[in-house]
Amino acid sequence: MRNVGGTRHSLRSTRKLSIIAQDPSVTVEGKIVRASVDVPAEELLPGPRGYRVVVVDYDVTANALYASAELPSGLEGDYLDPFDKASDAKLLSDPRFHAQNAYAIAMRILARFEFALGRRIKWGCEGHQLNILPHAFAEPNAFYSREDRSLFFGYFESRPDKNGATRTIYTSLSHDVVAHETTHAILDGLRARYLEPSTPDQGALHEGFSDVVALLSVFALEEVVAAVLDGKPSDQLIDQKHLTKARLSQSVLFGLAREMGQELSGVRGKSLRHSIELKPGRDYMDDPDYLEVHARGELLVAAMLKSFLDIWISRLGRIGTITDGQKDRSLVVEEGARAADHLLTMAIRAIDYCPPVDLSFADYLSALLTVDREVVPDDKYGYRSALLANFADFGIRPSTHTDADGSWLRCNKEMIYSRTHFDSMLRDNEEVFRFVWENRRSLEIGDIGYIEVQSVRPSVRIAPDGFVLRETIAEYVQVLTLRVEELEEDFKVSLPEEMERWRSVRILGGGTLIFDEYGQLKYQIANHLLNDEADVARQGRRLRHLWEQGYFDQQDRTGSFAALHLSRSGVKETVR
Repeated sequence: MRNVGGTRHSLRSTRKLSIIAQDPSVTVEGKIVRASVDVPAEELLPGPRGYRVVVVDYDVTANALYASAELPSGLEGDYLDPFDKASDAKLLSDPRFHAQNAYAIAMRILARFEFALGRRIKWGCEGHQLNILPHAFAEPNAFYSREDRSLFFGYFESRPDKNGATRTIYTSLSHDVVAHETTHAILDGLRARYLEPSTPDQGALHEGFSDVVALLSVFALEEVVAAVLDGKPSDQLIDQKHLTKARLSQSVLFGLAREMGQELSGVRGKSLRHSIELKPGRDYMDDPDYLEVHARGELLVAAMLKSFLDIWISRLGRIGTITDGQKDRSLVVEEGARAADHLLTMAIRAIDYCPPVDLSFADYLSALLTVDREVVPDDKYGYRSALLANFADFGIRPSTHTDADGSWLRCNKEMIYSRTHFDSMLRDNEEVFRFVWENRRSLEIGDIGYIEVQSVRPSVRIAPDGFVLRETIAEYVQVLTLRVEELEEDFKVSLPEEMERWRSVRILGGGTLIFDEYGQLKYQIANHLLNDEADVARQGRRLRHLWEQGYFDQQDRTGSFAALHLSRSGVKETVR
């Protein structure tokens, strides 16, 4: 088979594009820190418009359509980057670079998920393509909208400086913001029920996980690590006194938070700075101040970033000094970026090992530990021990349905396999539903509620030794609608006295099934409907929380990232 141009060789799979590596306010020696990143190579229409991302540069506030960015084809030669040598002023002022920046970061994050999970990832919205509006409106906000199939990025004027001058802040130029919103769209595609109103942890994980992906993907860029390490990126050596957890926290994490400035604090919610400042050794989980989703999400960010520092330091222990306590700076930077990249892979893969409904931080921690144990049993760099210790520092411990090491228990129950077909089980919802139905007693699903298999996905992972781990990930959901009085009388669910007895409520259960390459069930990771006292207590906590939040009085009960993100900027929501 011949490709375009007559060659029988494979075409290039990636191309390089320039992006702003973190935020325009992060500078080294007076210059914006930028990076040249790999993104999937594709033939683009003006916009750029590709097979997964479509940039539509329309400004609602100004009622203006900006000129489309055009990225040249590489079929007849090399893929060229039109902003490779551009000045900082050009990057800040040219809307076409803003479009390229948003496109490249979104595609990089999508490709990172697909690499970690070993399969194509769908967006949470309908269709194959996600719209990106890099200058959507004059407002300090950025959000993902499932209904509009879009990411919206606002712009606004900064606070006056000491001379009274202001400048325009574009959220589409912040790697952190673009990666965060892209992750919302991807996570919605992986677990659609995570946008369902639930306990505080589930909404907080959507925010915290998006922050974790955004920040670790930043630290996986060597340009960023080198820029904020000790302020001397041109030196070839670095004193090991700068490489303690306390010093790295001050230089790398606090340094980046400080450089990001105040302009984006409303859009970002100051999550990086707050997460670093949280004092470990305290149980935050029942603290009323940490029930709001952004505040609670900071606990997840804090635990992951402190784990990142521990892992980085562990890896640095294998690097010797060159002279007088000095280490090779390039190796230090490389190990930091590698630690961030590995932890990012774990964070992404863990989603496959989470229950599909009523997710808790404890569930996510157990998923992290399990997915890493599956691929790297020996844990020679101490990733799992670092995660356990740092999550515990903020009151987060593994789920109760786990092994001694905090990972999920293997499924050792007798199952009926002879009535289902192995090949169909790899991809067919109906075939997996047959398996679930035949084994509903062994799976402890029970006989009440509506059951639906929502997805069946393949997963391919490469272990450090080069061996391939193949799995099939299936998720099923149980739905039951009944009156408050039925929940209390028939199932002994404790609910607020103020809830009307006649009110109908919907409760959810469900599980994730992990099959090995031979079609045998390895794990069932479930939050059941009403199987035991723990399920009854979980349903009661969820409904009490929703009642206290006024959920049952709202007309739109699906939640809105637009309103949620706007609330932390201090700007009142406007209706268009």
